[in-house]
Amino acid sequence: MNRIRLSFLFLWAAAVPLWAQAPQTIYTNGRFYTVDEKQPWAEAVAVRDGRISAVGKAAEVLASKSETTRVVDLGGKFVMPGFVEGHAHLRNLGEAQLNLKLGSARNWDEVVAMVAKAAKETPEGQWIIGRGWHQEKWDIIPADTVRGFPTHALLSKAAPKHPVWLTHASGHAAIANQKAMALAGVTDQSANPEGGEILRDTQGRVTGIFNETAEGLISAAYAKSQAALSADARRQQLRKALRLAMMECLSKGITSFQDAGVDWETLDQVKTFAEEGKLGLRLWMMAFGDAASLRQRLPEYRNLRQAGNGFLTLGGIKAYSDGALGSRGAWLLKPYSDDPSTSGHNVTSLDDLAALADVALEFELQLCVHAIGDRGNREVLNLFERKLKGRDLRWRIEHAQHLNPQDIPRFAQLKVIASMQGVHCTSDAPFVIKRLGEQRAKHGAYVWRSLWESGAIVSNGTDAPVEDVSPLASLQSTVTRVSRDGSAFFPDQALTRAQAIRSYTLNAAYAAYEEPFKGSLAVGKFADMVVLDGDLTQVAAEKIGQTRVLQTIVAGEVRYRAP
Repeated sequence: MNRIRLSFLFLWAAAVPLWAQAPQTIYTNGRFYTVDEKQPWAEAVAVRDGRISAVGKAAEVLASKSETTRVVDLGGKFVMPGFVEGHAHLRNLGEAQLNLKLGSARNWDEVVAMVAKAAKETPEGQWIIGRGWHQEKWDIIPADTVRGFPTHALLSKAAPKHPVWLTHASGHAAIANQKAMALAGVTDQSANPEGGEILRDTQGRVTGIFNETAEGLISAAYAKSQAALSADARRQQLRKALRLAMMECLSKGITSFQDAGVDWETLDQVKTFAEEGKLGLRLWMMAFGDAASLRQRLPEYRNLRQAGNGFLTLGGIKAYSDGALGSRGAWLLKPYSDDPSTSGHNVTSLDDLAALADVALEFELQLCVHAIGDRGNREVLNLFERKLKGRDLRWRIEHAQHLNPQDIPRFAQLKVIASMQGVHCTSDAPFVIKRLGEQRAKHGAYVWRSLWESGAIVSNGTDAPVEDVSPLASLQSTVTRVSRDGSAFFPDQALTRAQAIRSYTLNAAYAAYEEPFKGSLAVGKFADMVVLDGDLTQVAAEKIGQTRVLQTIVAGEVRYRAP
């Protein structure tokens, strides 16, 4: 552990830009899987100025070496293009490491116990923040539930003098204790905001659960407390969270990260990192805001393309059509099978989505819309069809988890990217059929193969911190669709090994207009690679997730080395 920490400390303390290096480096004695159809395998890769200068047979590549060339022997290990995380949240990933990690809790009692422990260690009045609980994955159903969700009673008892705010694993629901609700001014008489719901029991009392846009009621109170911190304290807190997130990504073999929605504060901070030469991996960002704020702020960032020698790009605008399936916020064409009282939520009006589409066209940015339910996806496809008018602008639907079969071919027809996350399938499988019923789940849930065979571009990712940011775990899910309990979720929709790897490299790069310089090992592309202890083209499918990252190489330099 100390060796890892020291190597990362060197990364952040580096006085020279990350892309500065020796005149030439040759990586040899490796099994290079290039994801380049013209030359699928190679024995050596030469790097100059952070880019690949040669790929091929070892003897041919080594023939170019000089007295100043650095030769690195990889010991016969498997090497491939660095993973491109196609959809995740960098700041949230880092902040999750600073707060309570609730994903390991086996039940609600364990969550409450974690909060009680934190309350003893936290000064009175300070917020206790956590994320990762999921009621469908607990081994015991809480005694006090409303529509399957726990209530705040035990939480309020465990921390009566601390405001507590615990976000659902999906990020689309959260639970607050009484203290947090009081600070937010929420009472039994509070109205539901448009696109969200304050969950209540049969007597009309608030339960503490806030679904979709209703989360903003508590989040605003928490933000107010954060605003009381000094500007320097907030800045240092943000820098720490971002550093932690980038360290974790590098340790998982990720060399590029597509951030699915950043605020201006975060964007400014990563821009500072880029200017300092301290971005450990390449970031492609989606700006988030309403149409008015985007029009006001985007002109300041027009030149944020390939900043820091390809380490920072503002390439998209993020929007939301609906919520998540686990919290019953995904917008469905028909009601939920396990709760006919709801069909989910449209969290951004169609008029507002149309306004965001106009902003994307005006500033020549990709529009990237979160859509999980079949109605959410259909409405976004309809909007894209009206706005694109046949143009191929690589607009994206983020998640595309549940589709009506009639809409599957429309992705290819409209040239819309299906930005999906393989690990969501195996993580969500235990409750998907419950939510949708057998037929809807079979024909429309996580239909990677159907989309691929229809001609759509499918990219991959994890949606971290909703899931672990590990590409290897997501790849295993993509080729097996097998959950922890050993059951396979409609395995005919699994991708082949080659397709899965491509979804995490070249396809993910294509989804951001970046395939000319990343996603495969080819001359002229960034020298971004990952060295693994197993051959992903041969290792048993059920063991892909156990493969270890030995080295992560960015711009030709090792940025992570396993202990």
